[in-house]
Order: sequence, then C-alpha cells, then structure tokens
Amino acid sequence: LMDLRCLALLSLLHCVAVFGDITDGNAEHLKREHSLMKPYQGVGSQWDFSGSTLVTSQYVRLTPDERSKQGSIWNTVPCFLKDWEMHVQFRVHGLGKKNLHGDGIAIWYTKERLQLGSVFGNQEHFVGLAIFLDTFRNDLHGMDRSFPYISAMVSNGSVPYDHGKDGRSTELGGCTAEIRNKDHDTYLAIRYSKGRLTIMVDVDDRNEWKECLDIAGVRLPTGYFFGNTFTDNHDIISMKMYQLMVEHTPEEDSLDWSKIEPSVSLLKSPKDNIDDPTGNFRSTPLTGWKVFLLLLCALLGIVVCAVVGAVVFQRQQERNKRFY
Repeated sequence: LMDLRCLALLSLLHCVAVFGDITDGNAEHLKREHSLMKPYQGVGSQWDFSGSTLVTSQYVRLTPDERSKQGSIWNTVPCFLKDWEMHVQFRVHGLGKKNLHGDGIAIWYTKERLQLGSVFGNQEHFVGLAIFLDTFRNDLHGMDRSFPYISAMVSNGSVPYDHGKDGRSTELGGCTAEIRNKDHDTYLAIRYSKGRLTIMVDVDDRNEWKECLDIAGVRLPTGYFFGNTFTDNHDIISMKMYQLMVEHTPEEDSLDWSKIEPSVSLLKSPKDNIDDPTGNFRSTPLTGWKVFLLLLCALLGIVVCAVVGAVVFQRQQERNKRFY
C-alpha cells in the first residue's frame, strides 16, 4: 500500500511539473542553447549580432533612437523541439518615429537568419513564423485598432508582409499592448504546442499573463532559427526557451518534422484577403451568431411583410365597403 501511495505521489508531482512548465517556466526544461540571459556570457558562440547592437551586463540594446537604424540578434543553433515556449523580457523606449525598415520589433522562427530586409529589418519573403510588435501606424485608414499592436504571421515565402497595411492582409490575429516607455520590464510569451500557437503578454508587471492570440491548425517545422530584429529603441533583458513535455501520437512521431512546410489550416489564402479592409485573415463560415443574425433578419422581414399586408388588406376592405 505504501509503494502504491509513493507511486501515485510521484505521478502527481510529474504532472504538476509538466503543466507548471507551460506558464511559470520550469527550470528543468530550460534550453540554454536557445536562451539569452544575464550576464550574457558566451553569447558569441550561440548568438550572432548585427547592425546597431550593444551588449552590456544588464541588457542587450538594439537600435539607438535614431531614424533608419536597425539591429538584430540570431540564435546560431537550430531548434529541433516540437513543442516549445519562448519568454521574452524586454523594454521599448524612445520616440516611436516612423522608420524606413518597419517600426518596432519582430521575433522570428525562420528557415534563414541574418537576412537583412524591409520587414522590421528582415527579408519580406521569409519562411516560418513572425511575431510583430508594431509601434507605429502606417495604414491611416485602419483606425479601428490602437498601436502598439502585436500580431502574428506564418509564411512559406510566397506572400510578403504588407508594411503599408501594417500586415493586415496576412495576420493571424493580434492585440493592442501598451509596451512603450514603461517604468518596468514587459514580457511576451510565445507558445507552440500540438499545432496551436498562443501569444500572451504581461505589460503591467503583475506576473499575470493576458492572452493576445490563440489559434489552432498551425504547422511549423523543426530545424529553424530564432531571432529578433529591431527598428526601435529596444532592450532585451532575457529570452528563455522552454521545452514543453507533450505526448504525440505514433503517426506524429513518425513524421519528418524538418520537412513540414509552414502553414495554417482552415484559413483562406492570404492573396484572397489582400483587399479586405478588415484584415480578417480567417475564413468566415456561418458560425452560431451569424446564423442567429440571419434568422433574426428573416423574422423581422416576415413581420414587416405581415404588417404591410395587413394594412393593405384593411384599406382594401374599407374601400369595398364604401363602394357598396
């Protein structure tokens, strides 16, 4: 009986450790080869820096507050984790001026690295995942959202990021987050597990995550590289990568995950959505509330027709009476 109790207790502790890893960053599953932490010792062998980048003992500063400056930091080790979570501790400060290479910060998980370009300092035809922390509005017609704005995009390289439209035509979703000029550090969590992409933020330093984006059907391969590119005054305090302990089916384990093409299922092609002013990248099936609205409109139409018909019939009857 004692052995059974011990076995049950060990199983419970194992489950707690696994699920605790998802939100609080269990140190047992920290992957140092993909992490950047103080005092940044040995970063030269695991991280490449480019552009306007300054490494101190307290932070990694990328891009001074000058126009058209850009910097980047890229992991030299490809990531072969199927399920992972990245925690980014950072600060954004400065004037938030328009920049020729994009406006803000981008976090990448892409096939290639150190590819300078026009999308937040990276190439526009990238292959993989991008998280954009956009600090400046470029689309003056898109006044239905506030900036800074966090969004996500998955690309196989065929469709570029539309900088002029703030990426609306290809975004998976996003949220507004007041990340600029805080008197404390801000945090971003990116989780990819079992084909689900989740982004969470903590901008108030309350140790509480708030969901920004949660979407299923995302397919990302292994063997890509993590990186950050910047066109704003931005300090990275840490980037911590955790492996999520998730069980996969035998069919999933037998796949060659390095050959998977980045994609999102149940979504229409981004090219079909370029002219959509709402930037709604998802397809629009008849969900419950849409069916309800259609039925409500139909019911109102029937009522209006019935009322009009009754009025016409009554007037016709009155005319017939006067005639006789």
